[in-house]
Amino acid sequence: MTTNRSLYLSAAETARRVYGAMLQGKTGSWSMDMNGWDWVPGVGVIAIGEYARRSGQAEIMEGLDDWARRNIGKSERLRVINAVAPFAVLPELYAYTGNSVYEMAAARAGQWLTEEAPRTKEGAWEHTVTEDVKFAEQVWADTVFMAVLVLARVAKMTGNRAFAEEAVHQLLLHMRLLQDEATSLMFHGWNCEEGHPMSGARWTRANAWVAAGIPMIAEAMEGLASLPKEIIDRYRELMGATARYQRGDGLWPTVLDRPEFYPETSGSAGIAYGMKRGIHSGWLDAGLAAQADLTLKAVLDLVPEDGIVQGVSGGTPVMDSIEAYNSIPRHPTLYGQGLVLMLLSEYR
Repeated sequence: MTTNRSLYLSAAETARRVYGAMLQGKTGSWSMDMNGWDWVPGVGVIAIGEYARRSGQAEIMEGLDDWARRNIGKSERLRVINAVAPFAVLPELYAYTGNSVYEMAAARAGQWLTEEAPRTKEGAWEHTVTEDVKFAEQVWADTVFMAVLVLARVAKMTGNRAFAEEAVHQLLLHMRLLQDEATSLMFHGWNCEEGHPMSGARWTRANAWVAAGIPMIAEAMEGLASLPKEIIDRYRELMGATARYQRGDGLWPTVLDRPEFYPETSGSAGIAYGMKRGIHSGWLDAGLAAQADLTLKAVLDLVPEDGIVQGVSGGTPVMDSIEAYNSIPRHPTLYGQGLVLMLLSEYR
């Protein structure tokens, strides 16, 4: 009992430091600037929303409202799959503030996702980014967290069953295309035109986006739509598979089935968060909590006094080879801060 209490107290204090470092940010920095409308600050604000909900601190939601009022004008510049991530907090902010600007912007994002977002020949959302680069006919695991979560939350806000059905459809397509039959792990990407998993990397953060995202999506649509048995079964298989690749120190290597690769903090935190949420949902065996606790202990050691999470790999497209993932440099990022904050928030 004493050990558990100490762990929870350490998590609470570390969460405050991680959150504080996010607020300070670094203007003009791609990886640490909160004042943008793209996937990097998007993961940051999604995590802050989770932290606010779990901590019950009204001032955190007030700060999130302030962020949205300052940045929502940027949401109209460009609509791409990665850039819709920040819209995920607008339904929460609309419920909190009653500000119709948030309601209308979120509804427009839902309409864009269902009617305009580019799709592969299977109907899955094609991965698109703000950079001047094309990923034609490519499906990435990242999209589950960056876009399916958005549509699920907008569906609940609007009561639009068509939005909910599309969210479930996209989730099922992504799971079917990306989940490796041999290992049950997720590939980072899939080329629909050529019918192969590209580099074939079972990248840890790709698995983390799915591990964290699916319980959040299910919760978002509660009372409106349920996930089909196939998705839940696939999720169980995924989480059982990730558990088998955990290192003794509680972390995972940056590619799950390459134990010689460097340990990566953000993906590890996301997978452990998924374990905690999956247990809470009743999908996963409670025994996985011990593995999540082990990850938490490792993560606590990777957050110094300034709250900047260490050991986070930089932005990672689908690489040309599995070996190339081990060369991605590590540096502070808002998505690293965010995934760690989400894990820490589960220990309250």
